[in-house]
Amino acid sequence: MSRLAFTLIFGFAALLTGGAGSAQVTDANNTAASAPAQAISGPTPFPKDAKDWPGKGAIRVFGYMNDFRRNFWRERERKQGSVVFAGDSLVGGWRTLAQDLPGVPVANRGIGGEPTRGLLFRFKEDVLDLHPQAIVLLTGSNDLSAQQDIQQTRSNIAEMLDMAEAASPGVPIVLCTLPPRDNPKSPIDPNKLIELNKLIASLAQGRSHVAVLDLYPLLVDPDGLPHAEYFAADRGHLSPAGFKRFRDGLAPVLKRFNVG
Repeated sequence: MSRLAFTLIFGFAALLTGGAGSAQVTDANNTAASAPAQAISGPTPFPKDAKDWPGKGAIRVFGYMNDFRRNFWRERERKQGSVVFAGDSLVGGWRTLAQDLPGVPVANRGIGGEPTRGLLFRFKEDVLDLHPQAIVLLTGSNDLSAQQDIQQTRSNIAEMLDMAEAASPGVPIVLCTLPPRDNPKSPIDPNKLIELNKLIASLAQGRSHVAVLDLYPLLVDPDGLPHAEYFAADRGHLSPAGFKRFRDGLAPVLKRFNVG
């Protein structure tokens, strides 16, 4: 991996979590280091070899990801039948999720810094094994940070949708497009973000139980930049007002699916 690619991948993950730490980082060429050790009882450990990961593209493993997954594992029984929110920090950072959706049983399964390939790896254990009454899926932003081919991102998300249909036919899925982003510490090509959003939205075609929630227009200014009120100072993560905007867009979609 080039020094530039390493900086892009590691730097944005540190930004997402507020710090760095021990990490396994690989690029789309699938060069990988060993993963942190896991307890015998708990979630399936991250693979040590890139060839053993499902999907395509970038892989990241940071120590804190194991902590999240162990917490998720401990909550497996209590969170059965929830509306499961799956993704990266754009999901994981929604600390007021339960309060913002009163009366809706929710499980937040977002992990900051994670690309789609990581979510694909844990999708069965952390999402499908909860037998969700619905899934809200928002992922792909970290793929852009890693300069991953957006077709690989589409492929990974499509595989998650196929897994959900196989495990629980007809389970409602709210497939979210990515919000705008303008973080100078983790620059992306804004045109690639728009192209990726089109690919994400296209995955709902032919899937009657999948609805697209187009977050991008809900959170963008007329000039194409993140609307300041809806974003944190880094212009990449949502503010409390941004999550409420997310909620306002999501609530009618869940209602249409008779969820809650």
